[in-house]
Amino acid sequence: MNFKILDRYLIKNFLITYVFVAFVIVLIICMIDYTEKVDDFLDKKAPLREIIIDYYLNLIPYWINYISPLMVFIATVFFTSRIAARTEIIAMLSSGISFGRMLLPYMAGAVVLGILTFIQVGWVLPKANKIRVNFEKTYVKNEFYFSGHNVHITIAPDVYAYLESYNTTTQTGNKFTMETIKGTKLLQKFYAEKIVWQPKKKKWTLQNYQVRTLDSLGERLSRGTEIDTTINLSPKDFESDYNLFETFTLPELNAYIDLLRSRGADGLEVYLIEKYIRFTQPFAILILTAIGVIVSARKSRRGVGWQIALGFMLAFVYILFFLLSKGVAEAGTINTLLAVWLPNIVFSLIGILLYKTLPR
Repeated sequence: MNFKILDRYLIKNFLITYVFVAFVIVLIICMIDYTEKVDDFLDKKAPLREIIIDYYLNLIPYWINYISPLMVFIATVFFTSRIAARTEIIAMLSSGISFGRMLLPYMAGAVVLGILTFIQVGWVLPKANKIRVNFEKTYVKNEFYFSGHNVHITIAPDVYAYLESYNTTTQTGNKFTMETIKGTKLLQKFYAEKIVWQPKKKKWTLQNYQVRTLDSLGERLSRGTEIDTTINLSPKDFESDYNLFETFTLPELNAYIDLLRSRGADGLEVYLIEKYIRFTQPFAILILTAIGVIVSARKSRRGVGWQIALGFMLAFVYILFFLLSKGVAEAGTINTLLAVWLPNIVFSLIGILLYKTLPR
């Protein structure tokens, strides 16, 4: 048998089946999503053009990439069970092709999809997500107002800021305090009646301020009416963070994680989880492709429908495991990196076990 012809046949039909499965699943998701949000669209008078172009044309690639490992798995089971039912796999194996060799075209297709998925989630998709998330904040979510009072923010490991109140419209804060504390020792305390953001300068203007410094020379106090200064704080820190992690490219995500770490801020786990998930997806595609071939390559007496149902059941188990691991990671119960990679690790072991035990 000509291996090149066989490889082209398997890769071509595997990828075509993936496109078909992705189209059907995403179409169903969009229909469900529209029925859930149509009242919001009508209430807030969302323009049809923005609904289609800004929202759904950006929602489609989001879902394609978000559940790409599962769609690849379902496509693998669907295609492989069909050719197994037609005894094509038996013919391949009878001609001297090993099961591992037959698996190679699938894995080649999975590698292509994995690379494309990684590029999408790392650099391309976040740009589309910015448009989609802005649409959701405008027409789906309630308008955001920063309503916090007596706000405490860690802006560096030893630097703590306090605001009595902040107005997102005017970008001004009242009763601002910034303290530098080393251990239990206060080194400096900065106080201002008001702080105002200067967008052109990218600086804060502090009004009616005083600086109290404590060092080996004793205590010093200075006052002033106005000063421009740079603080590791920006108006974005007071804006809505709704799905903010989805709008970052990988370099932007890494930079934001570094910023949160430098501040010693809470909420770091959400962004670490997003980062690790983006790296796990290509490997999940490879693992689930291999499992999909293994569980569906044998002709079943129960028919193709049974094998497809089995595929959906395994996909459902993977989703549950993924969501459980993500929840554990967010709770900080175990190491974030381990929690995110756990579904891939477990399903890799399942794949190896199935490969060694299932008759083919």
